[in-house]
Amino acid sequence: MKKIRLLVKTKSKKYPIIIGYNVISKITNILKSNNISFEKSLIICDKNVPKNKLNILKKKIKSKKKIIHFYNASEKNKNLKNINIILDKLFKFNFSRNDCIISLGGGITGDISGFAASIYKRGLKFINIPSTLLSQVDSSVGGKTGINNIYGKNLIGSFKQPDLVLSDIGILKSLPKREIVCGYAEILKHSIIDSRNIFNYLDTNHKKIFNLKSPFIEKAIYESCKIKIKIVEKDEEEKNSRKILNLGHTFAHAYEAAFSYSTKLKHGEAVILGIISAAKFSYENKILNKKDYDLILNHSNSLKLKSDLNHYFKKKDINLIVEYMKSDKKNNFSKINLILIKKIGKIVSNLRYDEKKIKKFLSRELVN
Repeated sequence: MKKIRLLVKTKSKKYPIIIGYNVISKITNILKSNNISFEKSLIICDKNVPKNKLNILKKKIKSKKKIIHFYNASEKNKNLKNINIILDKLFKFNFSRNDCIISLGGGITGDISGFAASIYKRGLKFINIPSTLLSQVDSSVGGKTGINNIYGKNLIGSFKQPDLVLSDIGILKSLPKREIVCGYAEILKHSIIDSRNIFNYLDTNHKKIFNLKSPFIEKAIYESCKIKIKIVEKDEEEKNSRKILNLGHTFAHAYEAAFSYSTKLKHGEAVILGIISAAKFSYENKILNKKDYDLILNHSNSLKLKSDLNHYFKKKDINLIVEYMKSDKKNNFSKINLILIKKIGKIVSNLRYDEKKIKKFLSRELVN
């Protein structure tokens, strides 16, 4: 299948997203055709990325100086300590603002690489090569970067649009099924936000997507990116309408933090939990109709995941979960701001609820 090209047009920058098999091996010509050049490059590589992909990238990048920085990607390592290690390397090799950071890894690697690229000398070039399905369909699109601290997830960050995104579908074959599920969570989220047709497509073809069957996986990535691009172009810095992309994430980020960012609950798995929580909360508060509520729940159940909150939490965890929800960066007032579902393809935002109501909801969800 031929590579797919999407163009993101934000107020700050235009940049291409290239989707296809083995596009890493074509990066030399892709850089040339998009007039992207640099003398030095720092490749920040997730330690889990297959060595052959890194070797191909090193061979195809024609910069005079190439430095490799291996990064042990985890939510616990997405912090200021690792940012400073990256910055030290940039200063040590005297990178200029015309040089480039290249991220080769999943969403965590992209987040920390993009943040470093945004703050070093107020910004240098940035190329994102997402190596997981989740990062290909979500975090690599739209320019959000960030790191975690003791108060929560992604609370320190910036907006840094990349110069290029290369989504190599071939690299996905090296991933365990759990990582594919994590990426699927964001594809599902985008369909619920914007497209009943795509939701129906996922409902029919999710098994083929999980198995990376062509052309189903290509279509899923393409349609998911297209939905996110449309929203990001209208609201690059999340002042208004872009907030709908956080569907399920106020719950999800709190679940991750309350679970101490353990690998036992990965981000995509937390997003599935968050989407289900948002759907149930929407239905209980008479925002979401029963037909679409049942469709979302039935689809989630058909994925055969650990999508029950009781698998991860007990009633004693409710106060901690809500404290993390209160620290969410979308909150402007004392109440908790939730993105909820009106129907499949239509979202409502800026709905504020007091913590007492959310605690009651979680208390009904958790049995012990």
